[in-house]
Amino acid sequence: MGRSDPGRLAPAAFLGTAAAIVVADQATKWLAVDRLAPAYVPHPVFGEWMRLTLVYNPGAAFGLHFGPWSRCFMALTVVAVVTMWRFYRESTPDARVRVWALCLVTGGAVGNLLDRIRSGRGVVDFLDVGVGAWRWPTFNVADIAVSTGAILLAIVLWREEEERVTLAADVRAESGAGTGSTGA
Repeated sequence: MGRSDPGRLAPAAFLGTAAAIVVADQATKWLAVDRLAPAYVPHPVFGEWMRLTLVYNPGAAFGLHFGPWSRCFMALTVVAVVTMWRFYRESTPDARVRVWALCLVTGGAVGNLLDRIRSGRGVVDFLDVGVGAWRWPTFNVADIAVSTGAILLAIVLWREEEERVTLAADVRAESGAGTGSTGA
């Protein structure tokens, strides 16, 4: 696998792409902490619709809190990253979108994991979108990567399953036609 598979993203490129996402995430978080302090004070970018607001999220994704179980999210993240690597290793050379989706999820997951390891305050979030009291939970670059990658991966896996079902139906139809059965 890896370099010997033409068209497939080499392991170093996969890890490099995920690392680039981590670097972009960590750099923007560093800027947010440096420039947006104190926390919870909105800085309008496009009126009320888009603001930069420094928030520390000790819970799970998008500010969801599961009490003391929120810290278990670190272990789940490690399991997810290992799973993404396994999916990458099992990917075929023509599965480019699947591999890019895995890069996005891996890089975003590692970016937020670093925050959880580094600080008891939680993950640094700063992108604040909404109107008035109708606001999406504050998020960051890692969240964008994870969400985009997860949506792409869901679409890819759904299409792969559709292809398997279609192929299985074609094989059944061919085997039925070859035996002389009329289906009646």
